[in-house]
Formats: sequence, C-alpha cells, structure tokens
Amino acid sequence: MKISIKNMVCRHCAETVRRIFGELGFYDVVVELGSATVSGELLSSDIERISKALLSEGFEIIRSREAEIVETIKHILIEISRSEQDEKPSITDALTARIPLSYQQLSRIFTEVECRTIENYFLNLRVERVKELIRYHRLSLSEIAHYTGFSSAAHMSRQFKQMTGMTPSQFREMGERRPLPEV
Repeated sequence: MKISIKNMVCRHCAETVRRIFGELGFYDVVVELGSATVSGELLSSDIERISKALLSEGFEIIRSREAEIVETIKHILIEISRSEQDEKPSITDALTARIPLSYQQLSRIFTEVECRTIENYFLNLRVERVKELIRYHRLSLSEIAHYTGFSSAAHMSRQFKQMTGMTPSQFREMGERRPLPEV
C-alpha cells in the first residue's frame, strides 16, 4: 500500500519517515520523497498511528488527489531549483513532462490548494536558495544570480528585497533562511 506524505523535501526527511515506520513496527517499507510503500494492506488503526507519528515530526498523510498533485509539483520545483545545470527546463515543460495534465490544470489545482501561484512558490524556493548560497560566503552576488536562474544580480536583488524586505547584502550580515517545508 502506497501512502503519499506531505513535506518530504530531502533525503533527511526520507530517513526520518523510514525511522518512524520502523518504530511503529513496519520494517518492510520503501520510502521515497513524497511517499512510503508498505507491503500488504494497512488497517485504519495502523494508518491513524502512522498519521500521528508523522504529524509529530512535521509530516502529514496526503488524503486527496489534488494535494498529491501539489506535492508532486513542489518536488519537481525543488529539483529544478537545486539543479546545477546551466540550462534549466521551464517550469511549464518540467511539470507537464512528469504530470499528465495541462499546465493550466496544474496551476488551477496548485492555486486552489496552496492559495498562491506556482510561480510565487518557485520564486520563494529560489530566494531561499539565494539565502543558502549567501550564507556560504563563497560566491559573489553575480555568481549566485546566475546559479539560481536570475537574469542579473540587480534582478535577483530586487526580487530578494521584495520577498524578504532586505537586500542580499543586508541578509548576509544578519539573515536566516526558512526550512523548505515552510516555503
């Protein structure tokens, strides 16, 4: 039985989910970002135990098709934002290549569930990535802009200030980033 899980955004999340299932006595489980597959069927009491344990760690069982589509969209966008390729695919192409719905349908579902657009979510991801790269102190703002897909350091700085209320330089002095599930 496959269980879709909200807020699994990295390998550490997958390890935490694997640990939770083990603590509950489910050892034959395959965990991937966004889901866990348990052999056989689960009783409703098992699902409730799993749900409570997941909630205590910041995860949640996805119970609707729309919420599952939104999680898939988020995972794809996280992959794109983390990609180190110079030529990243467009959001539209990346999503429609992996989800068998039109971009308009995906956009409508995402906005209904998240109360924000796909583009706004993706911009938030990129700004969080900028924050992460600023904190490393290894790259110039121009390099960070290029690496995160902004057309220039000035464009990145405008978007960054609009989203955070401070410039990248001000953030370098004092800022902190949010965990991805909170984006």
